[in-house]
This record gives sequence, structure tokens and C-alpha cells, in this order.
Amino acid sequence: MDQIENKAGNNEKMNAAVAIFVKTPGFSPIKTRLGKHVGRAMAEEWHRRAAACVAESARQSGLPAYWAVAEPEAIDHSLWRDLPRLVQPPGSLGRRMAGIHSELQRRHGSAILVGADLPQLQPRHLSDACIWLAADSPRRVLGPARDGGFWLFGANDSIPQTVWESVGYSREDTASRFIEAVGGEAWAMLETLTDLDQADDLPLVLRELTGIHTASDCHHELTSWLTEWIRQTT
Repeated sequence: MDQIENKAGNNEKMNAAVAIFVKTPGFSPIKTRLGKHVGRAMAEEWHRRAAACVAESARQSGLPAYWAVAEPEAIDHSLWRDLPRLVQPPGSLGRRMAGIHSELQRRHGSAILVGADLPQLQPRHLSDACIWLAADSPRRVLGPARDGGFWLFGANDSIPQTVWESVGYSREDTASRFIEAVGGEAWAMLETLTDLDQADDLPLVLRELTGIHTASDCHHELTSWLTEWIRQTT
């Protein structure tokens, strides 16, 4: 597999869109594993703040961006009014990702899916992924998470729903099994980042956030909030 930085050119066509997967507080359980350690209110606040930072990075990348909202009844919620919205299809995570990816790929040619709970995502990650996908042949890009999952996936062609649903998610081998299931020879990998799923992940997430050299105001605010959160819990 290729490191994406070695493949990105400066003059290739930018033809992709980003979907940010979100759940809405009050409509769905939010970050339940994290909530067991820090409480539901704190987990929901993290989700809101992190999602705002992911959206800001998407805007700064210049790519079309959408909220992929889990609940049809929350499609017009105030949290999601700053971007166009898509409703996730009902069913398993694999089915939901398949539906959103298919819709974005139909509209824009290439589709990039990201989670809302990884604010370490930067505009360059999305731009590099888009450039890699700007090819006539099938290409895929993945951002691996430290827990064995992934925080970004993009492709410039359609992937059967059965493939998405054949993978077990939230497992230590999710990323490797997903790559195997999707197949294809032209993969590029982004850097490994930490998804905040439990309280033990807090220090590493904070370290990755403070390592962003071109952080937005949203990232600075989140970093300060997270620093205070850690101070109060240690």
C-alpha cells in the first residue's frame, strides 16, 4: 500500500465530497463506551464539539461536505443546519455507510466518509484523499485508527452493500478485514490517529490535537476544553 503523500500531485482534478457521520443528542445514544466512564452529558458535549471541528476542517478543505445524520426526525436539528444533510439509511453500520457512500459517489464521483468524533482530522487529510482518488482507475484511501478501526474511508467507485455488511465493526481487526473485503490494488493510507472511545484515550487525543500546526479557533477551543476536562478527572 502507498503512503498518500507520495502520490498526491498539485494539478489533479478535485472531484470528491465528504460525509460526516453524526448522531443527535436526545435522539440516539452518543458515545456509549465513553459515557460509561465520564457520563452521558460529557460524552454528548464531546460529540458536539468534535463534530464542529470536523466540519470546520471539511469547509477549509474546499470540498463539498454533508452531515450524514443518523435519525430522519433530526434532519433539521439546529446542530446540523450549517451544512447540507443526508439521512443515513436504517440498519447496521455497514448498511448505513454503504448508502451514504453510494449517494455521494453518484453525485460527486468520489466519496469520502469520516466520523464526527475525530477532530484531529485536518483539511490536508481530506485534500490529499481527494487528490489520490482523482484517477480513472478504482482507488481507495483509508485513515486507520489506533484501536484497529478506521476514521476515514474514500473510494472513487461503487462498492456492493454486501461487502460493507460483511465486516465486523468496532473490533481490533476492523480495518484489516475491511481492506480485505473491499479489495483492489490501489490503496493509500493516511496517518494513524486515536478515536476517543474511553477515558484512557483522552491524553493521546489531546496530544494529537496540540500537534496540529494550523489549528482553527474551533480546535483551540476544543483543546482548552479537553485540557480542563482531563485536569478535573485526574
